[in-house]
Amino acid sequence: MISKAQANYQRISPRKARTVANLVRGRDASDALQILEYTKKASAPILKKLIASAVANAKLKRPDVDVDALYISRASVDKGPNSHMRRWRPRAQGRATRIEKGVSHIHIELDLR
Repeated sequence: MISKAQANYQRISPRKARTVANLVRGRDASDALQILEYTKKASAPILKKLIASAVANAKLKRPDVDVDALYISRASVDKGPNSHMRRWRPRAQGRATRIEKGVSHIHIELDLR
C-alpha cells in the first residue's frame, strides 16, 4: 500500500456506492479518474474526489513515486451508522414504518504496479 484515503459519513447508500467502486477497483488511478468523469451515478463525484485525494497523499508521502504506475488495490464501501437519518412513514391502521437513509464509509488504497 502506497497511500490511502477514506470518506466517512457520506450521504449515499452503500449499495449505490458499491456499484461505482466495483467499476474502478483494480484499474489505474488515472483511468479511474477518467471513467468517473463521465459516469452518471450519484457516487461518482465522491469517489473521484477520494481517488484524487489518495493520489495527492501518495505524492506527499513519497515524492519520487510514479503517479502513472498507481492503481486502485482496494476499494471498499461499508455501511455507516444510521442514528440521525431515520424518518417515519405513516402506514395503515395507525402504524408507522421507519425509513432509513443510507450512510456510507468509503475506503480507497493505492499501490504500485
